[in-house]
Amino acid sequence: MKVVIVGAGSVGSSIARELLAHKHDILLIDLKPEVIGRSGLRGAHWLVGDACELSTLQGAKVEDADVVVSATGDDKVNLVVSLLAKTEFGVGRTVGRVNNPKNDWMFNDSWGVDVAVNTPQLMTALVEEAVEIGDLVRLLTLQTGVASLVEFTVPHDSHVIGMTVGDIHWPEDATLVAILRDQAPITPSRDDVIDGGDELFFVTTIAAEDRLRELLSSAPGSINTGSLNTGGTDAGDQPANNAQPATAGSHGHAPDDDGFDG
Repeated sequence: MKVVIVGAGSVGSSIARELLAHKHDILLIDLKPEVIGRSGLRGAHWLVGDACELSTLQGAKVEDADVVVSATGDDKVNLVVSLLAKTEFGVGRTVGRVNNPKNDWMFNDSWGVDVAVNTPQLMTALVEEAVEIGDLVRLLTLQTGVASLVEFTVPHDSHVIGMTVGDIHWPEDATLVAILRDQAPITPSRDDVIDGGDELFFVTTIAAEDRLRELLSSAPGSINTGSLNTGGTDAGDQPANNAQPATAGSHGHAPDDDGFDG
């Protein structure tokens, strides 16, 4: 796989080092020629230039790349590079680094970003996942903000303890994909019984997160029971239509202050 990485700082160099270890073809683009000597990257190709210029990307033959990674410390640069890679060169997959969380809403397909990597948001999610029990924690945003991977740690006094996965009517757009119990992953089935301390992992649309949070935090006896919505093969189970509507949220919309924070 050919990967073009824009920005050879600590982040870009670390990504390149890992990909080189997996035998991928790596080209790094950076404005500063001195980064070549101090990077310590053996086997990587280099191009010194401004990746926001079409001529630089043409010289890099970006059109031949499988992936373009924009890993600079400047969100404006990362957005421009992603947009050019996608619209001018037809790159199949672009990954953009988000430096300022306030700019996260711009890192989507409108700017040519397929995958946005928001390090502060990811670290926050990992901290919350480690300490939050009884609340839904978003771990990762998928498909440029369309879906997310979320986690729920079942409290030991939860009303879902003792229920089977198939007993609970999960929201239509939320799929239970894994259960982590005693540090062992379990592929969920209808007959699995939920226990205190279980970590439940869902792939869900952003809109369905509120419904899933409401379902898991609702009072005892208020859970709807019905068909299982998991990543399994129970094709005969059809989702019911009586799920409560999601609470309107701000996901997917620009903040009131739509100026660029960089």
